[in-house]
Amino acid sequence: MSVLDRFLPVWIGVAMIVGLLAGRFAPGLNTALNSLHVTSGVSLPIFVGLLVMMYPVLAKVRYDRLDTVTSDKRLLVSSLLLNWIAGPAVMFALAWTFLPDLPEYRTGLIIVGLARCIAMVIVWNDLACGDREAAAVLVALNSVFQVLAFAGLGWFYLAALPGWLGLNTAGLDVSAWSIAQSVLIFLGIPLVAGYLSRRVGERARGRSWYENRFLPKVGPFTLYGLLFTIVVLFALQGEAITSNPWDVVRIALPLLIYFAAMWAGSFALGKGIGLGYERSTTLAFTAAGNNFELAIAVAIATFGVTSGQALAGVVGPLIEVPVLVALVYVSLAARKRFTPEPTTLQRP
Repeated sequence: MSVLDRFLPVWIGVAMIVGLLAGRFAPGLNTALNSLHVTSGVSLPIFVGLLVMMYPVLAKVRYDRLDTVTSDKRLLVSSLLLNWIAGPAVMFALAWTFLPDLPEYRTGLIIVGLARCIAMVIVWNDLACGDREAAAVLVALNSVFQVLAFAGLGWFYLAALPGWLGLNTAGLDVSAWSIAQSVLIFLGIPLVAGYLSRRVGERARGRSWYENRFLPKVGPFTLYGLLFTIVVLFALQGEAITSNPWDVVRIALPLLIYFAAMWAGSFALGKGIGLGYERSTTLAFTAAGNNFELAIAVAIATFGVTSGQALAGVVGPLIEVPVLVALVYVSLAARKRFTPEPTTLQRP
């Protein structure tokens, strides 16, 4: 293992601290970063970081094996139920349990629960030696459902269900096109780049060259992109986070429970239905992760950049990043509880 791999939790911690301090104490940095956009609501620095982070992983995917994933109904059905039934419901329950007196933060957390992960989860899955092909399929499936279901679920969990229960309601103004735009930019571009790299590389130089020469050269850029994304993300929101420490703690507690419960429940479900280690890991990380960029963009567009809803969205990655990094190591330690699979798993 390289030094970067061996001390990954340390580098991630340093990146978070650097980002927070830069956002807090570097005058004008937040404004400068916020002024750079691919399109409305899509940050250019975060897009660049996610592209560099996701491309090497998606270039490793064996696209000729995707049919083995799409034929696995246990995996697909379980993922859809966990992401679009269990995840939003769990976050709704936790938000109302822990933040009954803070409606802005509560609404922000519910929005985070609706934004299913389509980007960073690919990296966590790869670090935990999950099934790359399964991750690509599940993330693509989540992307389709995100475009179709996000606005409807937002209405259900923020207006309809609270109204039926006699609770306070809130509105959500978001178009299907804005969600589709986010999906196409953050997932579509790196996915197409990864697919074309494999097709063109294998056709021009052969699979042996592609997997033994090309992939080892681009592989380290995943972690470089991850660290860059964390620094930028935390720099963008460093002042908001450090100015409201007690509010951050209030928001962080339900998020911590959410990520741990969703991952553990999904991992146990995968083992229980006989998926094996690789696909159980993929199921767990795709169910536990959230699309922080979409959640923040929706909260800002609907409620304003200084709103409590936006702050709740910002705290999401503050908790998700260290928790899911820790769960990578928990997952690797749990491999011995599974029957060995035909392929040999390698620690990243």
